[in-house]
Amino acid sequence: MKMKAILNKLFLLSFVLLSYGLKAQERPNVILILADDMGLADFSSTNGGLNRTPVLDRLRAEGVWFEQAYSGSAVCAPARASLLTGKYPHRTGVVSLTMKTEPEVTSLKTNEVTMADIFKANGYQTALVGKWHLGILPPFHPMRRGFDHSVDFLGFNLKTYYDFKLDENGTFKQYTGHYLDDVLTDHALDYIETNKARPFFLHLAYSAPHRPLGGPEVLIDHYLKKGFDEKTAKVYAMLEAMDKGIGRVLHKLEDLGIDQNTLVIFASDNGQDPGVGPRFNLDMKGHKYLVYEGGIHIPLLFHWPGHLEAGTTLDIAHFTDILPTLAELCQLEVQPKVSRDMDGASLVNSLQGKANDDLPDARFWQWNRHEPYYSHNAAVRKEHWKLVRPVADSLMEYSSVIDAPSKLAPQLFNMDSDASESTDLSEQYPQKVTELMDLLEQWDKSVEKDRLKDVDFVDGQLKKKLQEKTTEPKK
Repeated sequence: MKMKAILNKLFLLSFVLLSYGLKAQERPNVILILADDMGLADFSSTNGGLNRTPVLDRLRAEGVWFEQAYSGSAVCAPARASLLTGKYPHRTGVVSLTMKTEPEVTSLKTNEVTMADIFKANGYQTALVGKWHLGILPPFHPMRRGFDHSVDFLGFNLKTYYDFKLDENGTFKQYTGHYLDDVLTDHALDYIETNKARPFFLHLAYSAPHRPLGGPEVLIDHYLKKGFDEKTAKVYAMLEAMDKGIGRVLHKLEDLGIDQNTLVIFASDNGQDPGVGPRFNLDMKGHKYLVYEGGIHIPLLFHWPGHLEAGTTLDIAHFTDILPTLAELCQLEVQPKVSRDMDGASLVNSLQGKANDDLPDARFWQWNRHEPYYSHNAAVRKEHWKLVRPVADSLMEYSSVIDAPSKLAPQLFNMDSDASESTDLSEQYPQKVTELMDLLEQWDKSVEKDRLKDVDFVDGQLKKKLQEKTTEPKK
């Protein structure tokens, strides 16, 4: 009897383990691809064929395209903080850009739970391949932010796209004569091959088309011959090279037979960089650094063969929605407080073509260098109305630090009839201006209160408890 009981227990245990294993394998892999300074108009399918992005155009045609998708910020670091936490960037402590000179406002708070943390806690293998812009000091290293595996670079260490160093799990390696985004693709393919039999989360953060400009000469020559100026030719060449890399990733998934079980998401961190000169931008106002559409309205698509039907949704999506969406799609367990603290909501109903009444009523943005002044460069969108508090300093995006409140009047736009934000309706609709200003001021107070909590720096210096953790992460 005892032997029979033991055998029954062993059988039951084996069944449970087998069932768990099957469920684990059925959970989708997730590849989150991010471009750097790629505008909405940089897809060939949105610009009438000015450049070549056949892979991205295919993903758009076969996947779910968000026609009204927004970044979490008009610039890189805050946008990435928002993407990885599901929160407005101010709450995470990341509000500026320059990690070397202002780490206290560019480092993701150590108490923040990241997307990688959540995937890892749910049994996923996790990896970052590409750009890291959320802290330069050791406590903020990606391998301390939930990534088991990290092949990353810091933007300011990038001399050229053919001369750079990568931090490979804590050890730096010099690359010369190899194109950066091609090398990132190579590392991504190796990671997929290694983890093909178990669920993985891969954040593939390309550098293109961020400065310093540079791409394969054959592609640059192609666009020069089409009549584009040198900077635009380089940007389009960089985008095409990235597109080819994404194609290699998709082919790898297909070759391994895991494409049906891999969700691919593509987005850009913000709009086009004015520092590389103007190019076609769908008549959107503004650019990177500004909270007009040209700075925050970005491409966003989800591609999951056999699970998501192709289509376009007009629901307003925001970077804060990506993490809640993945938690639902991948059935991830998230601590209740972490879930409650997220500012976004799941896009699953939107992905399935259903009404999505759970999305936030209003979305918010604000950015200036160093500590935030909420009267400058701030915006709120509710339904088809968007209110903008314009920046008072036109040079803010490059070097200026704002040190006084703005006295400029807010602007009001109807996004349904005026997507180019060309007609200010604030005088015609003063009540709407008051309503949206009230919402924006309530948001300002909320995120600033959180920004000042649980800080890791005092007077610009890392707290002593974190200074004790300055050794490099374990390999």
